[in-house]
Amino acid sequence: MYDRIKGFRDFYPAEMAARREATDVIESTARRYGFREIATPALERAEMWTDKSGDEIVEELYAFEDKGGRHVALTPELTPTVARMVVARGQELTKPIKWFSTRPFWRYEQVQQGRQREFYQTNVDIFGSAEPAADAEILGWAADALTGLGLTGDHFEFRISHRDVLGGLLESFDADVDVTAAIRAVDKSEKISRGAYLELLVDAGLDHDAAVEFADLVAAGELDDVVAAADSERVTDAVENLRAVLDAAAAVGAREYCTISLETARGLDYYTGVVFECFDSTGEVSRSIFGGGRYDDLIESVGGPPTPAVGVAPGHATLELLCRRAGVWPEEAIETDYYVLTVGDTRGEAARIARELRERGHVVETDVAGRSFGAQLEYADSINAETTVIVGERDLEAGQVTVKDMASGDQLQVAVEAFPGDHDRPTFETFAE
Repeated sequence: MYDRIKGFRDFYPAEMAARREATDVIESTARRYGFREIATPALERAEMWTDKSGDEIVEELYAFEDKGGRHVALTPELTPTVARMVVARGQELTKPIKWFSTRPFWRYEQVQQGRQREFYQTNVDIFGSAEPAADAEILGWAADALTGLGLTGDHFEFRISHRDVLGGLLESFDADVDVTAAIRAVDKSEKISRGAYLELLVDAGLDHDAAVEFADLVAAGELDDVVAAADSERVTDAVENLRAVLDAAAAVGAREYCTISLETARGLDYYTGVVFECFDSTGEVSRSIFGGGRYDDLIESVGGPPTPAVGVAPGHATLELLCRRAGVWPEEAIETDYYVLTVGDTRGEAARIARELRERGHVVETDVAGRSFGAQLEYADSINAETTVIVGERDLEAGQVTVKDMASGDQLQVAVEAFPGDHDRPTFETFAE
């Protein structure tokens, strides 16, 4: 007996039914916004991550040398891959480029609630537009996807900020500040003590008093106060852009879910402008549900022309946590429209009925194991069949089949040529009227 590898999950049919229903909502919402589906490889050159983050990141990857001597990794995220794809065919692609995909990713990290080593995300990205309307469309899609799952503003909020507000504010202090390290400290601020947070800011180059002033301004989140304190064009422009994105979000119906939170920094270095994270409004799910933002420099950093970009990537595991806490996760149960039950030598007619029902788009099962009448009926009940069509030798001799409603147990006989006949979805009620 082989054990499942830690951090990897099995999904049985009932679980997959719920996951598929949720994924369909997420993807259909993306299609309504005009995002086009792509598919990407599971394996990429490890340099796509080590060149940006250093060789130490290999400890967090499933990385190895393949038989061709290439240093490769199972993809831990999608953004570098889609950036590569945009560069490869940039001249052929009409801008803006609007893509989405759902697929698994792999990271070798500590397993905990909502975080596995193999995990699933739906990535949604726009390339080629620097307009606030593009940021707002990402927020609009995210809001519509969540409400489509049955969530409301009582269940989630988008905490939104701008990287240049933080970067510009840090640069306004009379100190040699490691801006990247300081922003990473901000990203950790809600997970560590204030003392530890201030210590990280001091390590990044601020003196203690400046660290306190910076931390207080960021925590308060008052944009006018930040603009006044920084007195820099960079911060003024960033605040103006953030407000423009929020105005555009109002136009697409997403503003009600947005809260300004300058402590939302996003730890990844490639973010450049507006960033946001989705949180459980009740605080029951203590970690971010998902996040996204602008990464305008990424395409250029991998060899392409300057190309603005914005995107988001909801993780399915944390999204499931949020939906379960809100009581809107789809039911984990398989569904079957019809079970065609055979008694005696009736397989030919049973196959005809099953085929015609399937041609109408229904989920249909029939006996493939040589079961008895009673065993077939039990099986039909176990797969949640709505209707069972009993095709027996005696019924056929009389030119009939029996249609049974599995919920009520009611049944009646129907002329064999009338089933399914011209009916799109014939059930017991169809013929009982």
